[in-house]
Amino acid sequence: MTEAAHVTALRRSYDTVAVDYERLLAGQLATTPLDRAMISGFVEKVAATEGPRVIGDLGCGTGRVTSHLRDLGADVFGVDLSPGMIAVAADTYPGLRFEVGSMTALDLPDASLGGVLSWYSTVHMPEDELVSSFSEFHRVLAPGGYALVAFKVGDERVRLDRAYGHEVTLDVYRWSPDRLAALLSAAGLAESARLVREPELGEKTPQAFLLARRPRA
Repeated sequence: MTEAAHVTALRRSYDTVAVDYERLLAGQLATTPLDRAMISGFVEKVAATEGPRVIGDLGCGTGRVTSHLRDLGADVFGVDLSPGMIAVAADTYPGLRFEVGSMTALDLPDASLGGVLSWYSTVHMPEDELVSSFSEFHRVLAPGGYALVAFKVGDERVRLDRAYGHEVTLDVYRWSPDRLAALLSAAGLAESARLVREPELGEKTPQAFLLARRPRA
């Protein structure tokens, strides 16, 4: 199957910015306590589930949040579309498992994870790809498992031609929390909690975090 042009551009863009992305964002979580609180609560929820407790950081980038999950005691690995990002992750955070892959077609067994983290990793996806990704989240989560999705709030697509000091070709999608929750629900993932916070540190929009669960029944 021929790869969509925007997916090729996405991979190429993140291969290009990988080193500077890690340099610029490595310490970002230290400045956002509400973000850390959502991640911490997610890890505790996964740890309390029955069945598998492994967390997949899907769209892990350079692994900065994967490393934070490990520091919280999670059994975690990372997957990203960009080989360049994965190379930086493996070099920066040795001892963690990282692999190249797509969130719309995960190379993971059914019901093999207790948790899925999507930390701003769906922001470049149009709605049809979101539907595919959320369907994959449901498939790989064991019953009772949790997904935490972080995203930018709004109702528009923004084109980026430059980011992290490099020329790129990226579309950034902003979503309302209600719309994203509805897409998760349509994929069989029931909302457990949400947080919407105001912009910080140069962010242009509010930021949102949705915690959803695959029901046991």
